[in-house]
Amino acid sequence: MKVALVDYGAGNLRSVANALHALGVEPVVAGGPDALADATHLVLPGVGSFGDCMAELANRGLIEPVRAWLAAGKPYLGICLGYQILFDGSEETPGVAGLGVVPGRVRRFTEREGLKIPHMGWNSVVPRHPDRGRWAGLGCEPYFYYVHSYFPVPDDDSVIAAETEYGGTRFAAAIELPHVLACQFHPEKSQDAGQRLLRNFLGGQ
Repeated sequence: MKVALVDYGAGNLRSVANALHALGVEPVVAGGPDALADATHLVLPGVGSFGDCMAELANRGLIEPVRAWLAAGKPYLGICLGYQILFDGSEETPGVAGLGVVPGRVRRFTEREGLKIPHMGWNSVVPRHPDRGRWAGLGCEPYFYYVHSYFPVPDDDSVIAAETEYGGTRFAAAIELPHVLACQFHPEKSQDAGQRLLRNFLGGQ
């Protein structure tokens, strides 16, 4: 197994790398396409803005290699922005195209009195198929850690793997495709539940 951790200059690489280390995995930091050549798993974490993320991926020659990776059906884990950029675009940066792998757009929480934005802290997640596949061993309502103001809205409801509610808005906390797991929360900051999800993504290693 070779796990490539995509570096676009603003991702939370250290925390994700540490979480992988705890599972006995030594990731390779991928700052360019060459590092993906013989990787078996791709992890794209995210901190920052949608537009900056896409710009940096373009600057490093990573957009087409990541698209090709996804098209080839290889294992991909997207965290926070690594989840959002799978979609067509985001209200955060109008006019900037995402990878367009999953039809849909990224929306911002609606401002209203008493609602704190960004959504920050622990929140429960309701998997659609608990204790199955990548969610095995997590139970019916595990807790994960969030820091975000935006969330994806898939056009196809069937890709949603888990949901969370915040401020009266129910949103797709995670999506799944056959070789893709992408989540708005941060498994690397989510203690035992996060470690279990990472282990399941890696195939139980």
